Amino acid sequence: MNQNFDKRKMIETLTDPDVSMILVELENGEKDSIYLTEKLGITLDEIKARLSNVTAYGFVTMNQNGDRTIFRADMDKLNGIMESDENFTNIEDGLTELDQYLN
Repeated sequence: MNQNFDKRKMIETLTDPDVSMILVELENGEKDSIYLTEKLGITLDEIKARLSNVTAYGFVTMNQNGDRTIFRADMDKLNGIMESDENFTNIEDGLTELDQYLN
């Protein structure tokens, strides 16, 4: 798996409402395609299309199990990219500074 991705673009993808609605379903463990299509009201092809960038870099994996596709999010990897984001750090530093100023 190629780890050379544009971090900013990946964060934008992960926070896109069309992608994040699927990721929310995967937060507590793997889900199969039947569950996701029924829960989200979109087709399997649409789910795959929305997740194509994140699956390409291993943030979500897809495995075929008979007639179902099983989706699993790598929560460690997802949390890692969000926590290492420079904007996240700058926001956190700014809030700390504001808190100190107000107190």
